[in-house]
Amino acid sequence: MTFILRTAREKDLDALYRMAKGTGGGFTNLPPDKPTLKAKLERAAKSLARDEDAIGNDLFVFILEDTETGKVRGTCQAFSQVGTELPFYSYRIGRITQHSKELDRTFRAEMLTLTTDLDGASEVGGLYLDAAERSAGVGKLLARSRYLFIKMHRSRFGEVTLAELRGAIDDAGNSPFWDGLAGRFFDMSFRDADEFNAKHGNQFIADLMPKHPIYTALLSEAARQVMGQPHYSGRPAMRMLESEGFSFQNYIDIFDGGPTMIAATDQIRTVRQARTEPVAAVSGEPGGEPSHIIATGHLATFRACLGRIAATEGGVTLDAAAARLLGVGAGDTVTFAPG
Repeated sequence: MTFILRTAREKDLDALYRMAKGTGGGFTNLPPDKPTLKAKLERAAKSLARDEDAIGNDLFVFILEDTETGKVRGTCQAFSQVGTELPFYSYRIGRITQHSKELDRTFRAEMLTLTTDLDGASEVGGLYLDAAERSAGVGKLLARSRYLFIKMHRSRFGEVTLAELRGAIDDAGNSPFWDGLAGRFFDMSFRDADEFNAKHGNQFIADLMPKHPIYTALLSEAARQVMGQPHYSGRPAMRMLESEGFSFQNYIDIFDGGPTMIAATDQIRTVRQARTEPVAAVSGEPGGEPSHIIATGHLATFRACLGRIAATEGGVTLDAAAARLLGVGAGDTVTFAPG
């Protein structure tokens, strides 16, 4: 395995832009706009350089690199907390029960309420992996390395972590949810609104959307069917989040109706299972499949890979290939979780 997960650098802009163009739209955290991506990298650099070891308005961008070719094959992001500069809007799916004595009937209605309940939560997102690598087993490295980063920099993240999954979008790039709800209040297509949000934030939603709850019975059937449903390409990501302890708690994206997955940060499986130990020895013996996700470094020097690790006297034994990728040896410290 020759893949390493590292923090992004200014030189990664072109690679990020290439991947952003390959998302097919709907990736708010990875828009196909170079100035926006450049601003993200600049914000990430400031976050990595911040000395205060406490929660702030940080963004961390990571890059998956094939060390044999030097090619960038994937990316992901982590936000220390959302809703600090601008509110983090979601729709909460709720229900109301009403009874009529005269009709002797009980009515149960489903409704959407615009909320900022998730302000202050941390977020993982912006995950993209080149199609050619999706069968190579590196998807879990790309996704789960963020949780090792959180574990190793725990004071910089909140008590709750969320992940927004892209909602259902048709082949033409239209969102049934947007067309059935928000699109009726804005003179713009889903693509235009999504692009505007990626560049400028979603304050315009709060400015122009109705503030009262919306009965879902008033929406089109197509809009109701996709509420809380991920895009077909995001179903594996949803299963991976569920395996980490995330769950759908009736919060959906205000643009495409995609599900927001939520977990208590310390209960995320990788965070909970991660251990930190010194490297007692490096083994040069050839072995089988990687057994763990292994990370080292602090902030800008953070890096992670897949490898084999075993308990030994005085720490752990690390396989030579992983030690080489991470740049560690006997006496260094690594943080790891079962693969």
